[in-house]
Amino acid sequence: MSAGRVPAEAYGALAGVYDALTEDVGYQRRADYLEKLFRRSRIPVHTVLDLACGTGEMTALLTERGYELISVDSSPEMLAAARQKAETLTGEPPVFLNQSMPELDLYGTVDAAICCLDSLNYLTNPKDVQRTFQRLHLFIAPGGLLVFDVNSVAKLASLDGQVFLDEKEDVYCVWRASYEKRSRICSYWMDIFTARPDGAWDRAGEEHRQKGYEADELRSWLMEAGFTHIRTFGDCRMSSPRENEQRIYFSAIRGK
Repeated sequence: MSAGRVPAEAYGALAGVYDALTEDVGYQRRADYLEKLFRRSRIPVHTVLDLACGTGEMTALLTERGYELISVDSSPEMLAAARQKAETLTGEPPVFLNQSMPELDLYGTVDAAICCLDSLNYLTNPKDVQRTFQRLHLFIAPGGLLVFDVNSVAKLASLDGQVFLDEKEDVYCVWRASYEKRSRICSYWMDIFTARPDGAWDRAGEEHRQKGYEADELRSWLMEAGFTHIRTFGDCRMSSPRENEQRIYFSAIRGK
């Protein structure tokens, strides 16, 4: 496994508590926004690839809205949570695949691909980002749409030295961040405490790393991979990113 590919074990402890700690993400609002961008596709969107799907929350929402999903993640634990969530869905059952982003390998093409919640930042080797775009171009149908979002360089830099606390009734998470300006890599050290039935607490630790990418370099790699009509947006807005935007959305059309 080369540098920059998300280690499958990175979400070993987090998978079981991820949904509880991300209740404020606003998945419904983000699904609405994705559908707005889907309408910019050159072809009707019916089949969707959810790359780095995590626990499958976006997969579940889009499935319930009538799309057919292929959902991919490198973490077996996250995929297990996604599969369990999918058991109660109406609509076409999603297909789940355990793969890394740069090694994406599908049986056919999809009408659109999404990669949500700064998953691409976890690829800390630029060559892996380029490889991911190349693989996406291979498996998105001509005229189909790619949508992804990234944490901006400005956001990752602002996290340096910060300590955060997420607390629920039976989950307690403390994470500390450190940013290295030259590499543009932000490291997160997480201590996760989960309550046991006997009243005691289990403790687990994880380290996560994200790299900041400038919009221009991502745009350049998309063009090299064969994507066209590349646009950037502010967080869930149809307008361009503002100065020091925290989250930037990209949309691109798969060229012929």
